[in-house]
Amino acid sequence: MHRRYSLGFYFVLLALVAGLSFSSSAQAPAKPKLVVGLVIDQMRWDYLYRYNALYGNGGFKRLMKEGFTAENTLIPYLPTYTAVGHTCIYTGSVPAIAGIVGNNWFDKTTNKFVYCTDDSTVSTVGNNGIAGKMSPANLWVTTITDELRLSNNFKSKVIGIALKDRGAILPAGHSANAAYWYDGGKWISSTHYMTQLPDWVNTFNAKDEAGTFMSKDWNTLLPIDKYDLSTADDKPYENMIRGEKTVVFPHKLSAIDAGNKYESFRTTPFANTFTFDFAKAAIESEGLGKNTVPDFLAVSISSTDYVGHAFGPNSIEIEDTYLRLDKDIESFLNYLDAKIGKGNYTLFLSADHGVAHIPAFLEEHNIPGGTFDDADVQRDLNKQVEEKLGVKAAIKTVMNYQVYLNKNNITDAGKTMAEVKQFVMDALKEKDFIIEAIDLAKVGESSLPEPQKKMMINGYNPKRSGDIQFTFKPGYFDGGKRGTTHGLWNPYDAHIPCLFFGWGVRPGKTHRETYMTDIAPTVAAMLHIQMPSGSVGKVIAELVK
Repeated sequence: MHRRYSLGFYFVLLALVAGLSFSSSAQAPAKPKLVVGLVIDQMRWDYLYRYNALYGNGGFKRLMKEGFTAENTLIPYLPTYTAVGHTCIYTGSVPAIAGIVGNNWFDKTTNKFVYCTDDSTVSTVGNNGIAGKMSPANLWVTTITDELRLSNNFKSKVIGIALKDRGAILPAGHSANAAYWYDGGKWISSTHYMTQLPDWVNTFNAKDEAGTFMSKDWNTLLPIDKYDLSTADDKPYENMIRGEKTVVFPHKLSAIDAGNKYESFRTTPFANTFTFDFAKAAIESEGLGKNTVPDFLAVSISSTDYVGHAFGPNSIEIEDTYLRLDKDIESFLNYLDAKIGKGNYTLFLSADHGVAHIPAFLEEHNIPGGTFDDADVQRDLNKQVEEKLGVKAAIKTVMNYQVYLNKNNITDAGKTMAEVKQFVMDALKEKDFIIEAIDLAKVGESSLPEPQKKMMINGYNPKRSGDIQFTFKPGYFDGGKRGTTHGLWNPYDAHIPCLFFGWGVRPGKTHRETYMTDIAPTVAAMLHIQMPSGSVGKVIAELVK
């Protein structure tokens, strides 16, 4: 009798344990329903804190409080440009392996100048223009989005969205169901993905949301005297929005002529809202998150970059853009909570690069900086090489802070590449703003300090990079008297935010050094799928539950 009672007790106990296990698994799904990659173009890491007191509780602050932030995430390659950054985030790879060495480059194999997502074999879908002749064909490796599709026999849906073609195409990968980018007020795509736009995209485009936004002026979200973290509104080193005649608030968007308004729309914070609205429409219409396997939505917010280039990181315009972006993120998170469910989606947020201060702003405060022109450098080098060595047009181009030599012209003149390389490097170092010039084929032998040396090695691709790379004083860049840019090794360009939020994420933070290349392998670990084919990053183990 006693033995029977014991057996019965154990069966009840086992049933209770099984019930508890079932209940626990029901509360925490084995995989998220949706993964969202959110890249904020040109977002410096310090923007998380600089404007923190003015952010609401549901946007950046929520991500930081409820998620995990890797506070010391750095870009491990050169140059720090948009196409390269989006590629690195989604591949865990570097230009030396992935093939995307800039937004543009000179291809030594084909002897042609190349734009990162150009593809003459495809056609525009959505209008009759050429802006859709784009695909990921120049990318040599897989993305985390490709690996997700490969992991379940292409059952996962993957969609990329950005104003910039490269911000949508490269994250979505080779095998994406769709990528959409902006042209003339509408969302378009290419025949790499489809032969015609889905009905829901045509319906969205028909609303002319961009035109509606441009019918209203851009005033500051808060009273303008609240923007005391920014410089004065009227500065001669800021660029005007296309079609405007002033750099000050309010920006009279409604007065911009029809020929400029849809292009000018990019340089407003409302284009960020427009992007999020389209992302929500994609989730709704494509049923993202309703699959039997995780889906993936890759969203890039581009207008932060357009505004940043024009007005700089110390402007009221960029501060207002981030305050509005914070509200957009809050709205998007609330939408995901309602549509996908809290705890049912994973979101990561990062940036493709940072940005430098405008040198004229630095000068106002006795901080060193300056600009130069790549075209002037090229003309000067060609003149010197012709005068001293007798080689005409020895420099094919100067771009990405690299010098591409014209091998054919050098050989035809009876000179060696080594001879011309050395002459050019010596000539470059004579310039006041240049510190060092390196033969990229021998960068491993150089005495460059870290992290410059590692970043240069990771960025060098023999088929697509230049022959010589030059470094220069901090605060300098290739540009004009107005606006700013990025592309360098310095922390202002290479220190980026990295936040993970939602399913599978352990709240917290780390101050150890992490890298942009770590994002894709971390997502792979969370989803239990293979890392992308060129990944060199490591899992940020602290954040994985």
